[in-house]
Amino acid sequence: MIVLQRLMYIYLSILNLLTVWVMMAQLQQGGPDEKEKTTALKDLLSRIDLDELMKKDEPPLEFPDTLEGFEYIFNEKGQLRHIKTGEPFVFNYREDLHRWNQKRYEALGEIITKYVYELLQTECHLKKVTLPVDATESEPKSFIFMSEDALTNPDKLLVLIHGNGVVRAGQWARRLIINEDLDSGTQIPYIKRAIEEGYGVIVLNPNENYIEVEKTKAQVQLSSDSSDEPAEKRERKDKIQKETKKRRDFYEKYRNPQKEKETMQMYIRMIQREAEVKNKVTAVALTDSVHNVWHQEVGKTIREWMRENCCNWVSSSEPLDTSVESMLPDCPRVSAGTERHELTSWKSFPSIFKFFSEAVEAKNSAVKPTPTRRSNRIKYEEL
Repeated sequence: MIVLQRLMYIYLSILNLLTVWVMMAQLQQGGPDEKEKTTALKDLLSRIDLDELMKKDEPPLEFPDTLEGFEYIFNEKGQLRHIKTGEPFVFNYREDLHRWNQKRYEALGEIITKYVYELLQTECHLKKVTLPVDATESEPKSFIFMSEDALTNPDKLLVLIHGNGVVRAGQWARRLIINEDLDSGTQIPYIKRAIEEGYGVIVLNPNENYIEVEKTKAQVQLSSDSSDEPAEKRERKDKIQKETKKRRDFYEKYRNPQKEKETMQMYIRMIQREAEVKNKVTAVALTDSVHNVWHQEVGKTIREWMRENCCNWVSSSEPLDTSVESMLPDCPRVSAGTERHELTSWKSFPSIFKFFSEAVEAKNSAVKPTPTRRSNRIKYEEL
């Protein structure tokens, strides 16, 4: 019955909108008075929020804050399963409420982020390090994870960087963690393999670039009483101002303002410290990276270094490690053995560690590495 009422409400709302549009079309054919009416109708339409229409009869956006509250748990295979039924996660928990289902999914994702953080410390034995290290309690801060020997390992260090979006430290893809398993969706297999092979490990967290400092109840009450604006609009404005200030304060204290623009460039450190990077970085593995060397002032020597020391495992229907042609002369591209972008890091896992082992062995032998089967497949020419 509720579903039927909801559908009727949406139907009537759309019907009213169509009526307004028809009136607008008729008025546009008239004189100045009609055009003024058309403008007024356009203004009216701009004020109609379809999202608000969809919220009618929607349950409150209140969700559990634990996996058990959602009635889900990870089994021995690292798969997310319902505690009672043993079934995989169901996105459409309520068939007619897509927005509500999406919010529920996002709430579960936040819980999984914290769960992965715990696994990094308990299973992988990494320590959580707050950055900047000298930040005060009230200053914006973030954190990374690192092994005990990350800064002291004399031989080799593995640095893991996830992609952009909602993922955080230790994750490749939230969708895989929820719908597949922890191995394919997290960086845990990489971390364990690296530690077994004697690497120090650092897990970066670039998407978590600041942490909110919550206001006290007194501060919230004071700010809410000082304005006549609607509460929702005021909260949104306060949030934007707070985020802007935190980012500005962070950059002013820990970055050179004159080089603010440069820090947005992917290869700025390589450009500024080319010799240092070449001396310290042995190999770089990318998974379905969308970088572009032409967006930066990358010189010929850097492009040559990338061709020799980098490899990009891209989504492709070709078998794993098969050469994939590219128009850009940056680094070799090979198939990750899957057409799904989110799976490229997991499917290329064994090949990436083989790539690293070959690079480390070549460096330790103090002999320039013989071109591998990957670098032999494509002959790059300067464009």
